[in-house]
Amino acid sequence: MRLPCGRRGTPAGECPGRGWVRGPVRADAAAGEPVAVAVPGERIALIRDALGEAAGDVRMLDMREAGRNPGRIIPGVLCAFADVQPAGRRVRIVGEPVWPGRTETEYPACAQHEALINAVFRGRTVTILCPYDASRLDERVLADARATHPVVIPAAPGPRQDSDAYAPGAVVARHNRPLPPPPDGALSFAFAECSLPQARHAATGEGARLGLTGVRLDDLSLVTAELATNSVVHGGGGGLLRVWPEDGYVVCEVRDKGRLADPLAGRRPAPRDQRGGRGLLLVNLVSDLVRTHTGPNGTTVRCWFAR
Repeated sequence: MRLPCGRRGTPAGECPGRGWVRGPVRADAAAGEPVAVAVPGERIALIRDALGEAAGDVRMLDMREAGRNPGRIIPGVLCAFADVQPAGRRVRIVGEPVWPGRTETEYPACAQHEALINAVFRGRTVTILCPYDASRLDERVLADARATHPVVIPAAPGPRQDSDAYAPGAVVARHNRPLPPPPDGALSFAFAECSLPQARHAATGEGARLGLTGVRLDDLSLVTAELATNSVVHGGGGGLLRVWPEDGYVVCEVRDKGRLADPLAGRRPAPRDQRGGRGLLLVNLVSDLVRTHTGPNGTTVRCWFAR
C-alpha cells in the first residue's frame, strides 16, 4: 500500500489516457498486477493507445455507464474489481467519476462519493488514481478534489504533494444539502406498513404513465419497495412517496422521519452470508442517480430513472 488510506488523487490538466498511464499503469499491468481503468467511454481509445500491448491486461470500463450514478461506483466498480483479486495482492484502479458535462444535480453526489472512498479501502493494498481535467472543470470542483484526496499530482512534471486541504468529512457534510421541492402536480402518496403494496403500485402506475417501460419500470418498482420498507422499519413507521417527470427522467422520492447516520449506507457491498441489509445498495445499483439529504427532521432519498 502506497498510502495509509490506499489512495492517490490527481487534479490533472492532461487529457486522461496519456502520460499518467504510460508509467505506473503499464508497469503494473506488465508485472501481472491487477489494474482497472474506469473513465468516460471516449477516453478509452486514448488509454489503449497509450498502453500499447499492455492494454490487454487492463480491465477497461466506461464510467458514463458503470458510474452514471456516483453511489454505484464504490460497490459496482471499485469493490467489484478489488474484492475478487487474491488476498494481499496490490490492486491499482484509475477512476474518473467527475468529468466535464456532469450536471449540477449530479455533482453533489460525485463529491460525496470521492470523499468516501478512502474510508472503504483503509488498510487495504489498493492504490486509486482519480484524474481531473483541470483545464475544463471549474475551481470549485478542483477545490473539492484537493479536499477529498490526500495526495495531489500536478499535470505538469513535478513531485507528488500531500494535500493540505484534505478534509473528506467536511465535503460530505457540505454536500448534504436539502433537495429542491418537487414540482406542483407531483404524485404524492403517504404510506405506512399496511399500505406498502399500494405505494409500490402508485409509483409504478405513475412511472408507466410518464413513459417508463420494461426493466426501467421494474427498477422503479424495486426502488420504491426498498425505500418504503426502509422507512417503515427505520424511519418512524411510514413516509411520503412522490413521483414526477424531470428532464427526460422519472424521479421517485421517499421522505421519512429517520436519520441516516452512516454516509456509506448503500455503498458497501454486502457479504454473501449477510441476511438482509441490501435495500439501499440495490437502490444505488439500479438507479441512474441517487441524491440523499438527512437532517434533524428526517431523511429524503431521491432517485432518477431515464425514460
